[in-house]
Amino acid sequence: MRKYMAVAGTYMKTQLAWRADVIFNMIFTISRILFAYLLWGIIFRGREAIGGFTFHGMLSYYIASSFLSGLEMSEGISNEIHDRIRNGTFSKYMVIPVNIQKYFMAMELGVVLFYLLFDLIAAVVWVFLFNIEFVFTSHPAVFACAVLMTILGMIFMVQLNYYLGLLTLKYQGINTFLMIKNNLISLITGSIIPLALFPESVVNIMKALPFYYVVYLPSMLLTGMNQEEAVSGLLVIAVWCVVMQVVIDTTWNQYIRKYDGVGI
Repeated sequence: MRKYMAVAGTYMKTQLAWRADVIFNMIFTISRILFAYLLWGIIFRGREAIGGFTFHGMLSYYIASSFLSGLEMSEGISNEIHDRIRNGTFSKYMVIPVNIQKYFMAMELGVVLFYLLFDLIAAVVWVFLFNIEFVFTSHPAVFACAVLMTILGMIFMVQLNYYLGLLTLKYQGINTFLMIKNNLISLITGSIIPLALFPESVVNIMKALPFYYVVYLPSMLLTGMNQEEAVSGLLVIAVWCVVMQVVIDTTWNQYIRKYDGVGI
């Protein structure tokens, strides 16, 4: 475990070499919150609440979801594996004494944690700069569930992107799979429009998918909403992590036999 923690730490430090990316990512996070601030300021004009949200509650949700959206930075693992399989360098990980999945997951977790840290800084700066009354849950147990759900959501997203990278062992390109995943995430995580504003029948369908529990539900829990879903949501995302691992193991055992190690 220590060597994988070292891998994560190394890749966290490596991101400092890409200072422009870090700055642009923070600007993007702040821009999203600014857009929400201006948009919902207009929509809430003359209204006390919309869909159960007050104006500050809605801004709190957007700040939390913008921060947690950093979990999707793990998409890089798909492209990394795809490139290494195609150029033949993936084979070196099959002969060195490491667990390939743990190595790549540690690598990408390091990147994700790095950007989450800077997203948190951007969110905190925004709250103090505009004097936003951040709405926060007052229940320690709900907060604990939200934190655990966030951790499991991060693990699930890295698992999913690792799996999509492995599909290169069978398919020459994975761009279509990534596009489908990204479109689903944009809709179901509620990063564009809170799902509370959707019809209940639509939300119930989205609850069947893991993305609901990656960003949307933790954001709602942190802002004191949907607290009745805290425990059940935690169990659902935990089950999805187990299911995803079974899918990864099955895919690896099935496809690795056809890989000759010289690229595609």
